[in-house]
Amino acid sequence: MLLEDLQVVLKVAEFRSITAAATNLDMRTATASAALKRVEANLGAELFIRTTRQLRLSSAGEKYIPQCEQAMLMLEQAKQNMKGELDIIDGDLRLAISSDLGRNIVMPWLDEFMDTHSKVSLRVSISDTNVDFYRDAVDLALRYGSPNDANLYGFKICNVPRLICASQAYLDKFGTPTHPQDLAQHNALLYQLQNLTHDIWEFTQGNDSLKVKVSGNRIANDADLVRRWCVSGKGIAAKSCLDMSHDLLASNLVRIMADYPLKSTELWLVFPSRQSITPAARLLRDMLKQKTRDILQQLIDRGILDKSMLD
Repeated sequence: MLLEDLQVVLKVAEFRSITAAATNLDMRTATASAALKRVEANLGAELFIRTTRQLRLSSAGEKYIPQCEQAMLMLEQAKQNMKGELDIIDGDLRLAISSDLGRNIVMPWLDEFMDTHSKVSLRVSISDTNVDFYRDAVDLALRYGSPNDANLYGFKICNVPRLICASQAYLDKFGTPTHPQDLAQHNALLYQLQNLTHDIWEFTQGNDSLKVKVSGNRIANDADLVRRWCVSGKGIAAKSCLDMSHDLLASNLVRIMADYPLKSTELWLVFPSRQSITPAARLLRDMLKQKTRDILQQLIDRGILDKSMLD
């Protein structure tokens, strides 16, 4: 019995669908179906009861699948332990990452990582939509905000202050807002995710918070485009300091209203299971922590960030 066939069976049990399992494993549905049939033939029993709408576990499947899962976990853990002891860094990194952070900040780091670890292969999914580990062919995701699903595993990479930014050309033409209420007179560059426009900006000052509704003539579901509009002087943007770091350090953008910081966020590397946390993934985590620390320190050294914002 092939281990690859058992992996297919476990995915079919997870999704209750051969097609969904095949998509997740990046294979043809016919290939997944053939793998399932081989396992059932070897066992001499059907693991699933087929209906017109879905699959459900048979009585044999209810007994076999949990034990099969445990056996596969033990084998995977043994393999990872062996690789860790031998310092073997290989395998696939199927990474989901947001648009602006991915294209402009992290991709050069990934190139450097793969130059160092030549046996690692990379598949990147760039999207501002949060990944669905149960549907998408992804093993790890770098994203803003801590995971809110107790079934996921994650490592916090860093705290990420969010900043209000504009180009000097925009400020020279339209003036510089000094209070959140002043934003009503300015063109906000807005981000939209899943048809929800983020037009409420939340500021903090001490223990108090202030929410302001903003408006503007440009809305995008791509955070990278919002940054580009900001650099070209089209308006004011509220963005992660990491996303804006290159332009802030190059003086393409100016941080404004520093006395009224936005509510900050966090950057996390998230996994669907412990088995996804391979030696290569751990090294990637360590690199991301170091690289982001370096950027944040540069922003502090230039006076763009205050060190207290990272606490």
